[in-house]
Amino acid sequence: MLTSFPAAVQLLHVPDGFLNVPISVICWVVTLIVLYFAVKQAQQDFDERLVPLAGIMAAFIFAGQMLQFPVLFGISGHLVGATLAFVVLGPWVGTLAMTAVISLQALIFQDGGLVVMGANILIMGIVPGFVGYGVYQMVKDQSREVKLGITAVAAWFSVLIAALVTALLLGFSGTTALGLAIPAMLGVHALIGIGEALITVAALSFIIQTRPQLLTDDAPAGSGKWIVSGIILALLVLLLAPFASGSPDGLEWVAEQSGFIGAALEAPYELLPDYTIPGMGESGSSTILAGLIGALVVAAVTFGIGRILRRQN
Repeated sequence: MLTSFPAAVQLLHVPDGFLNVPISVICWVVTLIVLYFAVKQAQQDFDERLVPLAGIMAAFIFAGQMLQFPVLFGISGHLVGATLAFVVLGPWVGTLAMTAVISLQALIFQDGGLVVMGANILIMGIVPGFVGYGVYQMVKDQSREVKLGITAVAAWFSVLIAALVTALLLGFSGTTALGLAIPAMLGVHALIGIGEALITVAALSFIIQTRPQLLTDDAPAGSGKWIVSGIILALLVLLLAPFASGSPDGLEWVAEQSGFIGAALEAPYELLPDYTIPGMGESGSSTILAGLIGALVVAAVTFGIGRILRRQN
C-alpha cells in the first residue's frame, strides 16, 4: 500500500535525508559554480525585455509545478519547466529563474530540503534546462512544426536525464541500490516526461502564436498587454491546483517501492507547509491562496534579480 511523505515533509522535490552530506555538498558546489557563471553571463548579455518576462515565467512554472497530473498505476507527475524557461529566457536567465522557483519552494513551502537545495536546483533546474535547451538549439531556426516537435522531445528527454541524475545521487548516497533506483526512476519519469512535453509544447505554441518575437535574438521589450496575459494565465493554472492528483509523484513512488521513504526528514520549521495556509486546513481556498502568495513572491524575487542585473550592467 502506498503512503505519502509524513506531514510537513516535502511532496515534490528531494527532501533532506535522501542524500548524504558529501553528495549534498558536491551538488552545492556544482550549483554555485553554475550560478556564478549564470550571473556573470546574464550581466554581460543583459536584455531589458527579460526582466518582466522572467518574473512571469517563474510564476507560471511555480503554478505549473503545483498542478500534479495522474500518470499511471496511482502515480502522478508535475511540470519541471526547465526546458520552457531556458528556451524562452535563454540558459543564463533561465537558470536564475529556476533557482528562484526551487529555492523559494523550499524556504516558504518546505517543498524540498534545505541541505539538499543545491541538489534540487541542479536536478530540476540546471540539468534539465541545459539538456532541453541544447536539443532545442539544433532546430530553433526551423519551421514551427519542426520546432515544436523537437521541443517536445527535448522536454521529455530533459526529464529523463534529470531522473537519471537523481537516481545516481541516491545510489552514491547509499540511500538505495543503483540497480533499483535507475530503472525505477527512468521507468516512471519516461511517463511523466510525456506530460512535461505536452505542457511545454502548449506553452511554446501560445508564445509563438501571440508573441513570436520573444523567441528571437532581436525581440523587443514585452508590452503591458503581454505581461497582463502572462499573469492571468498563471492565475488560471493556480485555480486548478486544488484539483491536482493526490497520488504520489515519481520520486515518492520510487521511495515507497524501494523502501527508503522513511529516510525523509521533516522540515525544521513551517511557514506555508504543503502549499496551504496555516489555520485554513487543506481546503481548495487554502491551496489557491498559498499558491497565489507563492507565485507573487517568486515573480517579485525573479523580477528583483533582473533589476539588480540591470543596475550592475
